[in-house]
Amino acid sequence: MKTRLQKFLALDPERRRLFVQAWRLLGIMRFSISRKSFRDLVAGLKLHRETVEQISLNPESLATARRVGWAVQAAARYTPWSSTCLVQVLAAQRMLQQRQIPGVFFLGAATGDDPEQLQGLAAHAWLKCSNEFITGEAGHRRYTVISSFSWF
Repeated sequence: MKTRLQKFLALDPERRRLFVQAWRLLGIMRFSISRKSFRDLVAGLKLHRETVEQISLNPESLATARRVGWAVQAAARYTPWSSTCLVQVLAAQRMLQQRQIPGVFFLGAATGDDPEQLQGLAAHAWLKCSNEFITGEAGHRRYTVISSFSWF
């Protein structure tokens, strides 16, 4: 059985760099969420209240976006803090923006009618590039989109 370090060292250099960058950004975003207003966190992004037309990406950019998604999701499993869906979306958005890759992240809400399922109001965030999920795909169907944010 491989240790965590052995698994990390077995990654190719690009994936190791992405993982470290994602881990660092997850920490920064987690800290930022506790210190800044949401408005400050999304400053510079375009708010949409209607359905957003996704920009088609070339195959290379889409492959990079997928690797960013992998890195964020993988790193989130190893953070000593809670890397919720919003933390992951914000970290991935920053990484994609640095690479000049456009995308859209969505905020959704659901109310709990079934006491076995959700209690009260629940929220979820997910990010897509070129209509492909990068983070937050799991469970997104239970949520109604309340707003979305794009860049570029």
